[in-house]
Amino acid sequence: MLDALVAGVIAGYAIAVPVGAIAALLITLGAQHGARIAAGGAFGAATVDGLYATIAVTAGAVIAPLIAQVEEPLRWISVAVLLVLGVVLALPGLRPRTAPVEAASLDGDSGGADAAPAPRVRTTTFRRLFVTVGALTLVNPVTVVYFAALVGSSTLAVDAGAAARTVFVLAAFAASLSWQLLLTTAGSLVGRVLTGPTGARVTALVGGALVIGLAVSAALG
Repeated sequence: MLDALVAGVIAGYAIAVPVGAIAALLITLGAQHGARIAAGGAFGAATVDGLYATIAVTAGAVIAPLIAQVEEPLRWISVAVLLVLGVVLALPGLRPRTAPVEAASLDGDSGGADAAPAPRVRTTTFRRLFVTVGALTLVNPVTVVYFAALVGSSTLAVDAGAAARTVFVLAAFAASLSWQLLLTTAGSLVGRVLTGPTGARVTALVGGALVIGLAVSAALG
């Protein structure tokens, strides 16, 4: 049972830790929306990792050839999704600046109708990020390729029982989730440092550019 636990933790961290599209996206979401809401994305990514781990220990080598066959289409789906997400993330940084509001407050009017609010990132929800990041993780070629290798390896004993397989899946899920939450928390700390319109603009542009760059990298193989 301990072997299954260790194997699951290693498998979870091995797929979650490498910096890639999901990591960049979670950090950016944490900076833009805060740790609590961005945690939805962390749970979405970890849930898919747990799903792949379940497939790995139940279907085994039977599913590996099927994953290999759809790897190329999934790669291009992932490229398209990453490009769209990159543009969406960058849009707040591309919007024109609003007129400064200091002049409107010189007369002591600090909340008048003429005071233009600072531009803010479009709001979202925990559930929406869970679905969005989970769907992206599902078609992320890095995740697919890793678990295709995992199901054909000896990470878990072939004769492992149902209890050991369950421990493996839960350990992989927990390890992945802990790393994804660390990313969203780190992103939220960055967001607190980069306060104000300029900080929000920089965060949006950098995050969007990074995700678009990862999409280009995936397209080039």
